Amino acid sequence: MAATLCGTLLAKSGWLPLTQCGRVRHMSKSVTRHKRPMHIIKQKLMAVTEYIPPKRLAAGAYPSQNKKVEVESGLVLLLKKEVKTVFQDCKMIAVVQNNASNSEDMLTLRHRLHKHSLTVKFFPNQVMRSFLKDSEFCNMAPLFIGSTVLIVSTQGKVKEMLSTLRGSPQMVLLGACVDGTLLSAQGVQHYSKLPSVSVVQGELVSGLTLLSSRTASLLRHHPARLSALLQQYVGQQGAPAAEPRPQESEGVAAQS
Repeated sequence: MAATLCGTLLAKSGWLPLTQCGRVRHMSKSVTRHKRPMHIIKQKLMAVTEYIPPKRLAAGAYPSQNKKVEVESGLVLLLKKEVKTVFQDCKMIAVVQNNASNSEDMLTLRHRLHKHSLTVKFFPNQVMRSFLKDSEFCNMAPLFIGSTVLIVSTQGKVKEMLSTLRGSPQMVLLGACVDGTLLSAQGVQHYSKLPSVSVVQGELVSGLTLLSSRTASLLRHHPARLSALLQQYVGQQGAPAAEPRPQESEGVAAQS
């Protein structure tokens, strides 16, 4: 009934039914502008100059503005004090790398070094680097990597140390500080070939004595020579004049 009533009202008012409105067709406009393809050079230029936004960093990636002050323990402070005493009292401090030597080999090495008044010291690398960071021996810090030991002595007994280390191939010399001078392993080898201080002092004294003796002889040479010449001259002046020979006297008379 509702459909009949709707159809009667639409027919009287002159409206077209919905079915007829759906059949109306509209003319589509012709496309006259097509997008031209971009030139290959321009494509390359655009690709090169394309903006690449930076990657977003994760939270906490930036370093903290507040520096954490690490408080050293009492054991570390005690070890640093002992290291400072070693560097002040010892003239030779050698850094040796320990390549997996057992306790028996280490005990034998310490006994052989003790015969030459050489001592083996063990300090953690962290303590050594912490001490060397603010000292005048800061260039020795790179040597303390891995398992290392110190061979110290109050005297510069470099030859004795090298001869002892030859019997322990697992102990490798990395460097040393001798009389306040930092030396590499090769520098320690060259230092061991130098003569001792007593020998150098003896050579210096003998050289100075020889020069002084030559100077004294040169200074005495000219006065002695002059004295000899004067004595010869005085002797010639004091000698009697020689008598002329007979032949020479007759020749002189004939000429007269």
